[in-house]
Amino acid sequence: MTDANNLHLQSLSIQGFRGIEALSIPRLGRVTLLAGKNGVGKTTVLDAVRIYAARGSYAVLNDLLRDRGEMYVTTNHTGRERVLPDYRSLFHDSGVSQGTSISIGPEEKAKERLEIEQATSREGVVLTVVYRGEQHVLPFSTSANDSAPMGRELRRLPGGSPPTPIEHQLLGPGLLSDDELAHLWDDVALTDQEDRAIDALRLVLDSDIIDAALITDRQPDGRRLRRRAMVRLMNQKRPSPLKSLGDGVLRLFGVALALANSRDGFLLIDEAENGIHYSVQRDYWRMVLQAAHQNNVQVFATTHSSDCIRGFAEAAAELEDTEGILIRLSRRDGHLRAVEYPEEELAIAAEQGIEVR
Repeated sequence: MTDANNLHLQSLSIQGFRGIEALSIPRLGRVTLLAGKNGVGKTTVLDAVRIYAARGSYAVLNDLLRDRGEMYVTTNHTGRERVLPDYRSLFHDSGVSQGTSISIGPEEKAKERLEIEQATSREGVVLTVVYRGEQHVLPFSTSANDSAPMGRELRRLPGGSPPTPIEHQLLGPGLLSDDELAHLWDDVALTDQEDRAIDALRLVLDSDIIDAALITDRQPDGRRLRRRAMVRLMNQKRPSPLKSLGDGVLRLFGVALALANSRDGFLLIDEAENGIHYSVQRDYWRMVLQAAHQNNVQVFATTHSSDCIRGFAEAAAELEDTEGILIRLSRRDGHLRAVEYPEEELAIAAEQGIEVR
């Protein structure tokens, strides 16, 4: 495909991360859809790509652990309890022991992989991030006692500056809040990307939608301002809240805005089919593939829906300039494996109704 060389990741290797001892995906597309049973590890792959894009950012690691509820309670020297992220959960063996490390990055370029390693200092066991030969120390450590929980924060540790992250956006299985939509909207307002986001709404509302915007109004108590996404429809005198039109409309709008905000970076979509009716799956994926190509975004998405896979296959087969690849994840003897379905095989599978989930 014409844009394959512009991808941040043309392949993916993950080692030692969460439930993944070792995973190799030799080829990725402009849009890569990960399919497989619940609990097989699809979201874990998204987490790994997020960490790679963030270059092992302390803030992203914290957010990821908090979102998953992987925390522990500790008591400081004053007897006050604190809840801290449990960094052991990031490692395949759920702990930091001699030789434990995480590696995430392209399969064919070992020097481009992000490594999270352990090192010993006077503070105990600290974690370091290594990328392109440069190393920086994360601002937390274990106790000097290896059996103690991880997460004791450090005031100051020597180490190089963190590498520059790649722009990335994450859309979870749930819907975006008003504040999240407003944040994404502000970066595309009054640009061509605004029109593309509104066009995404028309996939569901057909020609009924005239315009959309984020407006500011007051809460019923009159004291606090809030911003809401509103749309103006044909044959209606007053605009309607976007949320009143259903989850599918809100989901499409959020995806379109996230694509615009992920220019030259990554967009990660967990459970991509959520809220999207089966009848618009092909148009939905056509929008994702086209916007990803136009904005130079590499998309990773997950699904366990056959309707979603069929729509993805049909859209990918129609667009010659943008490569869509389906990766089916499965476990055999406890090991995670990936099977690739390129566009030509996807088209046949979709046409003949072959199960690829």
